[in-house]
Amino acid sequence: MPTKLRENISSKYVEAANRLRPKTARRRIVAYVEAYDDIFFWRSVLTNYEDDTRYFEVMLPTKVGKLERGKKAALMKMLSERVGSDMIACVDADYDYLEQGATQTSKTVNGNPYVFHTYAYAIENLQCYAPSLHDVCVAVTLNDRMIFDCEEYLRQYSVAVFPLFVWSIWHYRSPDYSQFSITDFLRVIEPGHFTIERAPDIIANVKRKVGSKIRQLQREHPDAKKSYLHVKDDILRLGVTPETTYLYIQGHHLFDKVVEPMLKKICDQLIRARQQEISQQSQHSTQRRNELSCYTSSIGNIQATLRRNIGYFRSEPFLKIRKDIEEYLAKR
Repeated sequence: MPTKLRENISSKYVEAANRLRPKTARRRIVAYVEAYDDIFFWRSVLTNYEDDTRYFEVMLPTKVGKLERGKKAALMKMLSERVGSDMIACVDADYDYLEQGATQTSKTVNGNPYVFHTYAYAIENLQCYAPSLHDVCVAVTLNDRMIFDCEEYLRQYSVAVFPLFVWSIWHYRSPDYSQFSITDFLRVIEPGHFTIERAPDIIANVKRKVGSKIRQLQREHPDAKKSYLHVKDDILRLGVTPETTYLYIQGHHLFDKVVEPMLKKICDQLIRARQQEISQQSQHSTQRRNELSCYTSSIGNIQATLRRNIGYFRSEPFLKIRKDIEEYLAKR
């Protein structure tokens, strides 16, 4: 297909192309995503709705790579004019879902029936779904021992950052979001170097930093109590809870600064434990070398395993995505 034509594909074009196909042919629905990493995730969503009448083709818009905030806004403007029953857009929710129409991009994400979003901040958040992280450790290490409660740690971390997260959304629903940007928020909730032994101290330190920043914001906005409580109640209504705040903070921060370092420490310890078991149980040095070599070659990569983690299938945001897709298909 010529480049000019590809760049101007719309739902009506796809619909017309579908009409030219035999009546028995499956209907093609194009699903545009933001980046290459998103293709696998949205394929895992949409594959459940393919049958002998329809199929989805997940792809990037022409000349669009990983998108920054401004590029996403441009993409949303373009797609909002082209999407329809035969062409949909699938995007990260970012803060747009929780901003609830405070920006034009937020209005499109929340209001266009052919734009679907993750509800969680990004795909990375769902890949880090807390109840699935023990399974990730097992997949990496082939060791099923539970030496650290990842789910409880992320619960405590979420509860610690929730009050400041409300302030972050409060600012992003106002014209003055630059006074307390996402970068500022992430700087405060940075957990620092993780070790299993220091986990309680890490949570305590995050609480201390959050409390200090909240007192500063309260001084800067002495009349904001009522509006703060309104934002808090509203995001609770939208599905954010103190215990699950980690799903709604910036995805790269959660993945790179919180979850991956935690899993590395856990997996390193599990691998050492398994290697010690092999050494102790081997009857001679040749067997020990062979068993250790076999085990070492079977160890997985943490980042790659997280990227392919589909434990989010049972998460609340994922169930909401499925509900949206089902409602869209019911109306086609």
